[in-house]
Amino acid sequence: MSGYCDIAPGHEWHGPYHDHEYGQPLTGEAELFERLILEINQAGLSWLTILKKRESFRAAYDQFEVDKVAAYGEADVARLLADPGIIRNRLKVQAAIHNAQVIQRLRDSHGGFHGWIAAHHPRAKADWVKLFAKTFRFTGGEIVGEFLMSIGYLPGAHRPDCPAHLRLTNHEIPWITAQQAGFAGYAA
Repeated sequence: MSGYCDIAPGHEWHGPYHDHEYGQPLTGEAELFERLILEINQAGLSWLTILKKRESFRAAYDQFEVDKVAAYGEADVARLLADPGIIRNRLKVQAAIHNAQVIQRLRDSHGGFHGWIAAHHPRAKADWVKLFAKTFRFTGGEIVGEFLMSIGYLPGAHRPDCPAHLRLTNHEIPWITAQQAGFAGYAA
């Protein structure tokens, strides 16, 4: 289970994220898009780096408004690659733009990003990884797993004895609901 529960509580940056965001369900399009882009940008880096740059990411990516990011052109790519407040990786920047365009299309097919996620729930992590790989860019197994744990669709964000986990059990968390309904893809 999550070693994050050992290091995060009380930490200046990790503590608030661990205690109040990690494992909590998200439904808003901008919030889901932000979390996906932050997880993509974390690849190869520490989560602390991402948390420290989070406000810069929000400013650089227009508060993660999907339509704005989806319309980014070469001038925006150049602007992002020159911004020292974010991770300046061309593949990650291009993935953000592409993924925003995908989310726009999910509005027609599923009512939005959250509707798409909810429509495919529950499923085992390996099945999620395959689905994300067919749908989005720069979404390998670790990125997909962390993204889905962070928004409550896969178990493992917190240890069962963690106070944050205990608070989550009082809410409707997708992976907990699926487990209670007998979904065999999540161990009890």
